[in-house]
Amino acid sequence: MSEEKTEVVVLGAGIVGVSTAYAARQRGMSVILVDRREPGSETSYGNAGIISGGSISPLNNPALWKALPKYLTNRHAALRWNPVWAVQNAGWVVRFLADSAASRFRPRATALHGLIAASAKLHREWIVKAEAGHRIRETGWLRAWRGDAIAAAKQEQALLAEYGIASELLDRQAISALEPGIVPVYKVGMLHTETASVDSPGEVVKAYARMFASAGGDIRQSDIKAIAPDGDRWRVVLADGEISARHVVVALGPWSAEILRPLGYRVPLAFERGYHREFKPNPARPLRRPIYDIDGGFIMTPMEQGIRVTSGVELTGRDAPSSFAQLDQVVPLARGVAEFGDAVGDAWRGSRPTLPDSLPIIGPAPRHAGLWLAFGNQHIGFTTGPATGAATAAMIGGAPPPFDVAPFAPDRYIS
Repeated sequence: MSEEKTEVVVLGAGIVGVSTAYAARQRGMSVILVDRREPGSETSYGNAGIISGGSISPLNNPALWKALPKYLTNRHAALRWNPVWAVQNAGWVVRFLADSAASRFRPRATALHGLIAASAKLHREWIVKAEAGHRIRETGWLRAWRGDAIAAAKQEQALLAEYGIASELLDRQAISALEPGIVPVYKVGMLHTETASVDSPGEVVKAYARMFASAGGDIRQSDIKAIAPDGDRWRVVLADGEISARHVVVALGPWSAEILRPLGYRVPLAFERGYHREFKPNPARPLRRPIYDIDGGFIMTPMEQGIRVTSGVELTGRDAPSSFAQLDQVVPLARGVAEFGDAVGDAWRGSRPTLPDSLPIIGPAPRHAGLWLAFGNQHIGFTTGPATGAATAAMIGGAPPPFDVAPFAPDRYIS
């Protein structure tokens, strides 16, 4: 088994890992990025491709309590949950619900705003530098209600305005003017004007990985077996060799907790599983931007290969058998809005790593020098990946991060 040395090893080649590797390389560090698959092939591939400037409200916000009765029926497209998993993970569920208290909302929204603002800025810079600027669309994204939800829309708009985030309220006619290719089923809309989207999030991550490689970074495809302290360094055991590094970054998304367990860390990580399927679009009636159908519990977004319909959240084990019930429920609803044809390829499933407070872990491990944690970005990982990586690289280099990282400190959950 061969062994080599480097300053930084980043484990995980999703958007967070690739961003961390590139940001560390920008700071002049020697960096090896390792994953079992090609960059952008796991959770970072299967999202709605939104760079959302306004996703500052965590999933467990105060409105969750009002919606809880309908979610408990386990029939709503927005949220399905496995009762056995819920019993086995009762501690996580209780903490998740506790964090939805009104008193805990503003600090988390403020933290997410700082992370998102820094990340959106980096996305717009990097996507051009990575020669993938043709993939970004500055058309905003539309949150839409089928019913008379003007009060809810105004409440959301007021929250965004507090953080300086622009949006526009739309009636049925304004929505039709914005999206003339869809059926006018929505009564109320809110356009996030400062949000961008891309036509292939997986390809964007791959472009960032190529940019990292062009800057002198090293990308390895190998199974990661273990990490272990080795004096003042770290030993990373791969299926085909070992790497000795001064710093190790765990950015393995939903696989992060298990590689930390042998080191004595018990991370309360759960998984927002999600599904998507893509369909052939009708060029005569195009979809111009992502639309979040709030009542229907799904997002549909134009992608390179067609219209991608994404399902809501499924709370269950990371590796539990797939259940396409949510996707089967929402695809007919989407067909009632946008005109599209047969499916392109198979349905996709992924797992989004989530901590009880819906904030990622970003920072140094409490008991091990040189071990850095960057995961738990829940369902806004594509949006928040670049700044998560930039902050981690800055801390490794002893520099101040581009936003306040205190709310994301690992020691709020592990010691």
